[in-house]
Amino acid sequence: MDIVQLGAQLLSEKLGLQIDSATLQAALSNLLGDGQGDIDLAQLAGKMASSGELGNILNSWLGDGANAAISAESIQALLGNQQISDFASTIGTDSTSAAAGLADVIPQIMDKSSSGGNLLASAGGIGGLMDAAKSFLK
Repeated sequence: MDIVQLGAQLLSEKLGLQIDSATLQAALSNLLGDGQGDIDLAQLAGKMASSGELGNILNSWLGDGANAAISAESIQALLGNQQISDFASTIGTDSTSAAAGLADVIPQIMDKSSSGGNLLASAGGIGGLMDAAKSFLK
């Protein structure tokens, strides 16, 4: 199961959505995607790493052990209110529910993707991740 499918499955279960899998996968890919149908977790991690509070949360997701929680409000700030609203509309829910669902699902996706260092490797290691974070500060 790829990361988009995993995210869609987790989000559908969390929100109890009555939506076909392909639509949910497309919406998730549009929200968190790389423009090629995949989720760009390295970009998301870069955005989080550029923020002190979210950077600490990200570290818990990438490391071994329990994942720190992220609030729905932090997800909205990270991804943008309009993007969350568009995503929610596409999947047939409200923005508050969508953000809460994403706050539950994104840590799980990030955690599973970082198992064995895969996410860090795809971002070019910790240096690549920090370079991505710096690009958001410019």
